[in-house]
Amino acid sequence: MEYFGTLGPACAHVETLKQMIKAGMTGVRLNLSHRSLRESESLIKTYFKAAKECEIYPDFMIDLMGPEIRVGAMSGMMVLKKGQEVTVGDGQIPVQKEILPYFKKGQEILIDDGKLKLEVTEEQKDGKCRCRVLCGGPLSSRKGITLPGCQVERPTLTQKDLENLNFAEEYGVTDVMLPFVRGKEDLLDLRTALDQNGYKNIRIFAKIENMQGVEHLQEILPFCDYIVIARGDLGNAVPYHKLPRLQAEIARRCQKYGRKFMVVTQMLHSMIEHPYPTRAEVNDIFHAIEQGADAVMLTGETAAGKYPAEAIKMLVDTGKEAEDYLKELES
Repeated sequence: MEYFGTLGPACAHVETLKQMIKAGMTGVRLNLSHRSLRESESLIKTYFKAAKECEIYPDFMIDLMGPEIRVGAMSGMMVLKKGQEVTVGDGQIPVQKEILPYFKKGQEILIDDGKLKLEVTEEQKDGKCRCRVLCGGPLSSRKGITLPGCQVERPTLTQKDLENLNFAEEYGVTDVMLPFVRGKEDLLDLRTALDQNGYKNIRIFAKIENMQGVEHLQEILPFCDYIVIARGDLGNAVPYHKLPRLQAEIARRCQKYGRKFMVVTQMLHSMIEHPYPTRAEVNDIFHAIEQGADAVMLTGETAAGKYPAEAIKMLVDTGKEAEDYLKELES
C-alpha cells in the first residue's frame, strides 16, 4: 500500500516532512501547475534532506499541467460574490484564448474543483465574455476549470511540461502524473517524451477526471502503471450522487484488468482547518482500500493545511486498519 502527501508551504520544513515520513508516508506529489521544478528546487531539496535524515527514500511524483484548462496568472486573490457580473478572458479572470469559443451563452464554468460556478451571459467579443457568478468564493491563479458537456481539444503536454520532464532525473523524479487523460494517445505522448529523455523506469499515473477518460478507460489501462480516480474534477463531470458508483465501477475495472489504482481528493479535507477528521472521511479512506485501492493521496491537507503531519498519520493509520481487515478476511 502506498501513501502520498503533497508538497507545499504547509510542509516546507525538514522537521514536518520527517514527521510525515516517519508516520508512514511513502511518497510525495509536487503540483507543477503553479511552479516549475526549477522554481521548486528549495522545497524539493528540503524533502530529500528530510528523507535522508530518516534513512528512508520515498517516491517523488510530479503532477504535470497536461491538457487541463486553468485560470491564468492573476495579480492577487479576488473574491467572487453570488450574482456578480465578471469578465472572463482578457478581463478580470484570465484564461487561454483558445477555449473562449466554448463559452456559449448558458454554458456553466466550474472552477477549483467546482467550488466556484459561473454562467456565461454574453458570448466572447474582443477576446473576452461576460459571466454571472452562481456560486462565489475566493479565486486565485492557476485554478482548474471544467466546462460540463464540452470536450475541449488541448495538446497532451504543454511546453512547460516538456521543460519539466527534461529535468526529471536531475530532481529524483520516480513518478509522473498526467491530468485529464482522455485516451491512450495521451499516455503514448507522455511515454514518448519520457523515452526521449531516457527515462525507462519512471511510473505513469493516469488521472481520470472527466467522462472522456471514463469512456476510454479500457484502452487507457494497458498504457499506465496506475489509474488515478481524481474525484475533484470527476465530481464536476457527473452529479455528486453518481460519483461513488463511478468510483466503484472504475475500481472494479482496474481490478479485473490487474491494474493498480489510486484514490485522491478531499480524503481528509476537514483537516485543512481542524486537527481531527470527520467520521465520514476516515470511512472514505477505509472504503477506498476495501475496494482495492493500492494507493491513497492527500492534496491540500498537506500542501496548505494547518496539520500536515497529523493528516498523514490519520491517512496511514486508517489505511493500515483497512489493510489488516482485508488480511483477516483472507485468512
